[in-house]
Amino acid sequence: MRGTQYELISNEMEEDMEVLVLKEIGRNLSGEDERSFRGHGIHLEFRRPDERENYRLLSRIPCETHFEVIRYLLKDVVDVPGIGQMLVTSTEIDEDRGVYVIYVTDLKVS
Repeated sequence: MRGTQYELISNEMEEDMEVLVLKEIGRNLSGEDERSFRGHGIHLEFRRPDERENYRLLSRIPCETHFEVIRYLLKDVVDVPGIGQMLVTSTEIDEDRGVYVIYVTDLKVS
């Protein structure tokens, strides 16, 4: 948010108020192929969580509703368009760019 990266420590409910407890991580470094979606609908990106790969973009999809996005956000394993099933490591709302981001790694089948 506003160029700063935060880690979500706790997501709490206090009566009718939503409380997010955050830890400031520092300046947010831009990932590969970042673009703003403000005013251009709801979008979801799938990225690698590896900073050394510059959070490589794997796929991007437009969504009709936030409920469609929530379907992805609640999963441990998601279907990444053009790639297949991958394991979710973390998620974020990139407020600066107006996009949901899901970080994924290869699904290890045992």
